[in-house]
Amino acid sequence: MIIFRYLAREVLLSMVAVSGILLLIIMSGRFVKYLSQAAAGKLAPEVLFAIMGYRLPGFLELVLPLGLFIAILLAYGRLYMDSEMTVLSACGMSQKRLLGYTLMPGVVVAVIVALLSLYVSPLGAERSDILLNEQKQRSEFDHLSPARFQATQGGTGVTYARKISEDRTLLHNVFMAEMASRDKGKADAGENELAVILAESGEQYIDPDNGERYLLLHNGYRYTGRPGELEYEEIKFDRYAQYLAPMEDIDPYDVKSDALPTAELWQSDKLEDRATLQWRVSLPVLVLVVTMLAVPLSHTNPRQGRYVQMIPAILIYIFYLVSLNAARGNIEDGKLPVEVGMWAVHAVFFALALILLTKDNLMLALRARKAQAGGKA
Repeated sequence: MIIFRYLAREVLLSMVAVSGILLLIIMSGRFVKYLSQAAAGKLAPEVLFAIMGYRLPGFLELVLPLGLFIAILLAYGRLYMDSEMTVLSACGMSQKRLLGYTLMPGVVVAVIVALLSLYVSPLGAERSDILLNEQKQRSEFDHLSPARFQATQGGTGVTYARKISEDRTLLHNVFMAEMASRDKGKADAGENELAVILAESGEQYIDPDNGERYLLLHNGYRYTGRPGELEYEEIKFDRYAQYLAPMEDIDPYDVKSDALPTAELWQSDKLEDRATLQWRVSLPVLVLVVTMLAVPLSHTNPRQGRYVQMIPAILIYIFYLVSLNAARGNIEDGKLPVEVGMWAVHAVFFALALILLTKDNLMLALRARKAQAGGKA
């Protein structure tokens, strides 16, 4: 029991450290992506942390299996390097018993991953998709941020407002620049001119007759001309209505298979839903199989160094995960029967784990047969 506690503590502590680092790397990359969208005005800054929180379970369900796998390699590799595993073997610790001790924390992690993949992650994915869909439905006026140049919808111009009222109904010190086609009578088709507008204030106005949106500007100037030429047109105005292009057509919220509850996937006959269901079930199975793989792969010769086995072991894990993803894609495309699905991939790597675990016994059996054959001769 003392040995089990010692081994479990080493594995779990290493797993927490490794998983924390991996989670930080993955979340940082995704947060930078969302942050760039917020800087461009496509997302409201106040929803960034909510989206990341909803995405967290989805990150964890992928990070924990890899964290456990690397933790076993590091923890047991250190024990081999310090000859502690040799001492344990001399005290009767067989590889079979070591595997049993290792599978206990592996089962705990598999249960956590199962809860995440089957229940928590779909709920988080649904909430996250709803938030992102709501952000897409915000008007161009809502996307503006004070004291920041932002591209207009379609990318044909730029808008700047020095200050925006708290209720987001009034803009102060407005600057607008937009490329617009010249009139046919003034220039050939395809030639563009630049329109620059400066105004003291502006507010959104919706035409009650047709529902079209305008930015109603007050007390300003409009300059029109072609860049590089001296000829330009200046207009002073008290009120000027700048037409705002319609919002992009947005399809009604469509719940993706990753955001559907597991019970609903179970009753669905769609290939995409069946593939998603198999993926969710495969993640806890992945934890158990990689635990079995990590025990023999962690065996390190003190003369070779602690990290010699890390590279081939991680390559095996990557190939395992990539194979599962490929199987999921083939199921969705109808190229792989649902009955075979990802279970064939698990079967292959489970067989590899058994081979690695029994490799020493097989070698001893072969040597014994050769010795018996040589003695009879």
